[in-house]
Amino acid sequence: MMLRWEKGRDRVDSLLARRHLEAVTANRDLADEYLSQASAHLRTSAAVAGTDPVGEFQLAYDAARKGLASLLIVQGLRPTSVGGHLALYEAVLAQFDPPLGSVFRAFGWMRPLRNDSEYPSVDRPVASVDDAIAGRDAAAQIVDAAAKLIGQLPPYGR
Repeated sequence: MMLRWEKGRDRVDSLLARRHLEAVTANRDLADEYLSQASAHLRTSAAVAGTDPVGEFQLAYDAARKGLASLLIVQGLRPTSVGGHLALYEAVLAQFDPPLGSVFRAFGWMRPLRNDSEYPSVDRPVASVDDAIAGRDAAAQIVDAAAKLIGQLPPYGR
């Protein structure tokens, strides 16, 4: 096992310095719980497929977010209210793109659509049935990739 995860260290250190991320106790049990919740969100979203596209998409988004969050919490990192979901996304991309950028980048299109769906307006569309399907597929890939990675990640050290 590696003693220190180096990829993306400059970006993660910058997010920590700007208080977009914070250091917490590394917690594998919580990472596993995030993945368990993410899987439940995906099952629930699929169970109501075609009936509530916005709700289905929001569950898929939350599944993806918790998948990404599992990768940070197992390292002892967590986004703050200042950094929010964007800091989560930036930290994960910094550490895992490549090789997993194509999987994790889906969160980049999901995040603004989730915001538009959560806070709708006449000039921005909310999630459609097609978005819900694509979101579920993307979230499932994110959760699967996170589940394979969390056992390989050491606590984030300075």
